[in-house]
Amino acid sequence: MPVTTFTAFFTSRCQFHPHILGNYAFFKGMDQKDKSKFPLVLIAGGGFGGLQVARKLKDMPVDVMMLDRHNYHTFQPLLYQVAIGSLEADSIAFSLRKNFAGQKNFRFRIAEITKINPDKNTVVTTIGEIAYDYLVIATGSTTNFFGNKDVERFAMPMKSIPEALNLRSLILQNIEEAVLLNSKKEREPYLNFVLVGAGPTGVELAGALAELRNHILVQDYPELEKEHMKVYLVDFQPRVLGAMSEQASNAAKEFLTGLGVEVLVSEKVESYDGNEIKFGNGKSIHTKNVIWSAGVTGVVPDGISKGSIERGNRIRTGSICLVEGSSNIFAIGDVAAMITRETPKGHPGVAQVAIQQGNHVAKTIMQLINGEPTVPFKYLDKGSLATIGRNKAVADLGKLKFQGFFAWLIWMFVHLVSLLGFRNKIVVFINWTLSYLTFNGGARLIIRRFVTEDIPLNGHLTKNDG
Repeated sequence: MPVTTFTAFFTSRCQFHPHILGNYAFFKGMDQKDKSKFPLVLIAGGGFGGLQVARKLKDMPVDVMMLDRHNYHTFQPLLYQVAIGSLEADSIAFSLRKNFAGQKNFRFRIAEITKINPDKNTVVTTIGEIAYDYLVIATGSTTNFFGNKDVERFAMPMKSIPEALNLRSLILQNIEEAVLLNSKKEREPYLNFVLVGAGPTGVELAGALAELRNHILVQDYPELEKEHMKVYLVDFQPRVLGAMSEQASNAAKEFLTGLGVEVLVSEKVESYDGNEIKFGNGKSIHTKNVIWSAGVTGVVPDGISKGSIERGNRIRTGSICLVEGSSNIFAIGDVAAMITRETPKGHPGVAQVAIQQGNHVAKTIMQLINGEPTVPFKYLDKGSLATIGRNKAVADLGKLKFQGFFAWLIWMFVHLVSLLGFRNKIVVFINWTLSYLTFNGGARLIIRRFVTEDIPLNGHLTKNDG
């Protein structure tokens, strides 16, 4: 584009933002922080939704800044493979700065928002106060323990890479501890694995642990017998994968039981003290391994009106993802709840919702800047996939519902192409290939010790936080 045409284009936008032309120098290479006069779009969170907003604003007449507590994007669907040692953490993480290398209107800062000031159009962060023109809250969700403080203290969540690494260490440390014990009864708590929550995360991790027991345990630990290790999958709901079709749910349960997983549905967890988990029907299991994936709750910064918070600590938004009562604050993904006649409980907490809302918000921001009419967000459900183990997966793709080997191939392909970074794709593909051929992939290293609070183990009483 010739310089005269370029200047004329931005001059025509000055009726909406008189200060825009002042940033022309930025596109000539001058310092963005000091010279930028474009509207600032501040994105809180580097997950699927936040990533998509920033991508779609590339080359647009806006300044984009992203904040996140980590400097990398996490591919959460494969966290469970990090937890069991099948993949290393850096295989499912990708540098946010590297991902946006070459996007001249993008900046990144490691920071967390502690408070939003909607009246001032500023946010208070761990690195200072930042003024914005448009704010996109894409902070995602964290584990929901439903107010059970003892469960929260002793059970293991798995929503981040540090948590997955903690879980890996705990699993391997407890198996190592079992090797040192003489009787089956003494070993039992260390080799009983209870997964609470039979959604995709719980189902996939249960299948992975069952395969670890069936194919790897006796190879790595010849002192043990695979029958000594028990895997339980527990859910308060009457079936596994409750959000998927009944056909998928039944097939998943059949796959799990075939692998040796004991599926306990319609079971409510009453308590867990680090040594014994108790259920509402009086049943209990002695275990030092409780993994909690029974629910999530939105991560909402202070400053959002309590009246705008829906069930699950999600922010209620209008049809274009604007926070109710705001003209320039958006919420997308797990932290958002767009309540409509079609979605009375909001959209499902899946990556596709965040990605599609990210696309929509980026377009909406440009429509608002240019004084153009906006359009409501419409979610296109592309289907659901869940894997249970080798050659075993379920797929709900619209009217197509199938299970088994073909569904497993589709699951692998979708997840492989969705990873950020060519290196990550290659590394994960090689790891999966070796695991498939040898039945014994992954390093399963205890890089750092993890000990749950107040449960003495080898003299340590601290809890790693990553």
